Amino acid sequence: MAQLLMNDGYRMVETPERASVLIVNTCGFIGPAKQESLDVLRELAESKREDQVLIAAGCLTQRYGAEVAQQVPGVDGVLGTRRWMDIVQVVRELRKGPHPEPLYHLPEAPTVGADEGGAVRAAITGASAYLKVADGCRRPCAFCAIPLIKGTAVSRPLETIIEEAKLLRDDGIRELILIAQDTTDYGHDLGMKDGLAVLLENLTTQVPDLDWIRVMYAYPGYVTDRLIDVMASQEQVLPYLDMPLQHAHPKTLYRMKRPSNMDWVHNTLAKMRAKIPNLAMRTTFIVGYPGETEEEFQALVDFVEGTRFDRVGAFQFSFEPGTTSEPLGDPVPAEVKQERYERFMELQQNISLQVNQGYVGKTLDVLVEGFDNGISIGRSYRDAPEIDGLVLIEGRVKIGEIIPARITGAMAYDLTAVVDKGLIQI
Repeated sequence: MAQLLMNDGYRMVETPERASVLIVNTCGFIGPAKQESLDVLRELAESKREDQVLIAAGCLTQRYGAEVAQQVPGVDGVLGTRRWMDIVQVVRELRKGPHPEPLYHLPEAPTVGADEGGAVRAAITGASAYLKVADGCRRPCAFCAIPLIKGTAVSRPLETIIEEAKLLRDDGIRELILIAQDTTDYGHDLGMKDGLAVLLENLTTQVPDLDWIRVMYAYPGYVTDRLIDVMASQEQVLPYLDMPLQHAHPKTLYRMKRPSNMDWVHNTLAKMRAKIPNLAMRTTFIVGYPGETEEEFQALVDFVEGTRFDRVGAFQFSFEPGTTSEPLGDPVPAEVKQERYERFMELQQNISLQVNQGYVGKTLDVLVEGFDNGISIGRSYRDAPEIDGLVLIEGRVKIGEIIPARITGAMAYDLTAVVDKGLIQI
């Protein structure tokens, strides 16, 4: 949206006070995120001037547009996820003059629009960029509102993704992070088989000077042998995979409408670890899902203890009206959810610490992203931005560089290191 507005003559400013147009890109996925979106909208609505326009956009407004406007007096416009590319015409209409009622731009659209107006679907943070390869989801997960918000999956053309990857590389991007609601479903709607593997093959062939390519949000059951082979054979593709499993007990997974074949999970993880020796695995789990017994939770604990993932995220179940899990209600008491969450995270912290300690004395390539108090801050291939750990390197190293660092210490999430000067090419 920012790109389209800038192409129309707008420029970005750093503070709300300096803006003519205020846009809040809301989240409608779980309760706390919804509340945060509403809080930010209220704060801006209460302080905005008469000559400022406030637009609520994104997932929350796609599902609850009228409700958002009612809860936040002062919102001038409402725009959903499926027609985000209409932002310029919405702003133009709002700036014609005062509107006694909010302008709702929520036209009927079955999926997220593919007419992107030439915008590069990337979010850049330092030397890394998240590149959107598809939008929407066709999976039936009972707890998830994404299909209600965005519709079924729409893959972006392979040629467009390749072109955008080249543009990002030319802008100095060192790490490309491929994202979608389900990256392993990429290309299904385009008639492609093994679409993610095909995309990675094309990226590594056509943009060979991209340093790192990272894959996020793989769906269990769709990590194919071809994808594993590409990850194992292509040096650019990091030996890192984020595959949210959500649970480990077949009965819980069945109620979640998730793949419940745990033999597949065990076999695939074993296959990946055999073919990709340095593989870093991240996953996500939900605790306190409706009907989760102590026995089912213990199965999850036992699975995590035995599998020893590098990175694990956990969330307490958040009740979502309109999803297929709605009839199940939210029967697990809040205090039980909290206790299970704390027990689970304590276990994973100990595992993460032990796994990290195994890297002490080894050398890892690190993408440097900052410097503070004599310490350079970066990430290894094991660390996706914002959600995983950091590598803290003694001394100042040029930001944006990928340098070899010898690991000197380990914490539950982060590593300490020194520059391995013997491996730096001059």
